[in-house]
Amino acid sequence: MKKVIMGNHALSYGAMLSRAQVISAYPITPQTQVVELLSEMCADGSLAAEFIKVESEHSAMASCIGASVAGARAFTATSSQGLALMHEMLHWAAGGRHPIVMGNVNRSMAPGWSIWADQNDSLSQRDTGWMQFYCASNQEVVDTVIQAFKVSERLMIPAMVILDAFALSHTYEVVDVPDQALVDKFLPPFKPAIKLTPADPRAFGGLTGSEHYMELRYKLQKDMEKAPALIEETGREYEKLFGRRLELVDAYLCDDAEFLFVTSGTAGYTARVAVDELRKSGVKAGNLRIKVFRPFPFAEIRGILKKVKKAAVVDRNCSYGAGGIFYQEVKSGLYGIAGMPPVLGYIAGLGGRDITVDSFKEVAAHAMARDHADEEIVWIGVKK
Repeated sequence: MKKVIMGNHALSYGAMLSRAQVISAYPITPQTQVVELLSEMCADGSLAAEFIKVESEHSAMASCIGASVAGARAFTATSSQGLALMHEMLHWAAGGRHPIVMGNVNRSMAPGWSIWADQNDSLSQRDTGWMQFYCASNQEVVDTVIQAFKVSERLMIPAMVILDAFALSHTYEVVDVPDQALVDKFLPPFKPAIKLTPADPRAFGGLTGSEHYMELRYKLQKDMEKAPALIEETGREYEKLFGRRLELVDAYLCDDAEFLFVTSGTAGYTARVAVDELRKSGVKAGNLRIKVFRPFPFAEIRGILKKVKKAAVVDRNCSYGAGGIFYQEVKSGLYGIAGMPPVLGYIAGLGGRDITVDSFKEVAAHAMARDHADEEIVWIGVKK
């Protein structure tokens, strides 16, 4: 079924089609419409779920954790300051191995007070133990929610499905909404091996001494290492039913490229246009869009970058004192490996400022004029 829907509602349809059983909701711009539509779905019976209205985002995640402990498939959504307020509970969700799926609409962190897009909110949570999927279209949002539930429940690790504020959240696109019967075939009901029930009482998240704690974290890391192969396998299974797949990266004209943009989110599609125009001018450019940030797709990035002469990572975020976060991660993945190209880092689009085709052309001109990075951060579009 084809529908013209906004990115926020793509999250809602993804949760509905996944038959989420508990929706925990607290409104925050620009995410509010996600839970508004889910509340309507619960009210009219199109989604058989408990809809819990809570007093804060911290409580929203706490409710999802409680639902997951009891064996229910749980979903919530948030943005920016709300995600920051959840921070404590994100550790409880991942450390407790609760496969919650959460939509996060990327919004800048205050102050200054902003409701527009950049990635610092989700990337600030990169060490909490959650998988992170970055989407570039409303179609990807729907498909990724469904696949994220399957991967999460196989590994018992929670997942964020992330999209840019307004560039996707409030933008309407034609979306192929999957058939419910086929989704049910792809995503069976959540049946955890251990759950909270009076018939088999257990304790969850109790005090853990040094003789056990490290092993719990070791197991979380080892299971996270299984995620890349499982994500690809799940994507192939989804593709057989729906013709689309979730992959770790999206490589656009990378096979013969000599220069690559490395991007994420909606900027990745803008980069494609820049690549097409650069190629018309004789530059063999390509774009590598990173779709999965946690676990970080080291092998895929190395395999593509080793073929090119130079790469420019364009970040819509900043780790203050270090630079662009994707840039830091890409560099770490290439360190010490022979034959890797110079990689330069650029920051653009903070606070929702447009990243245009001309922005990418400016990046390309700057990068191709240098043999190596002569500074850790090159700012694009700053008004000086």
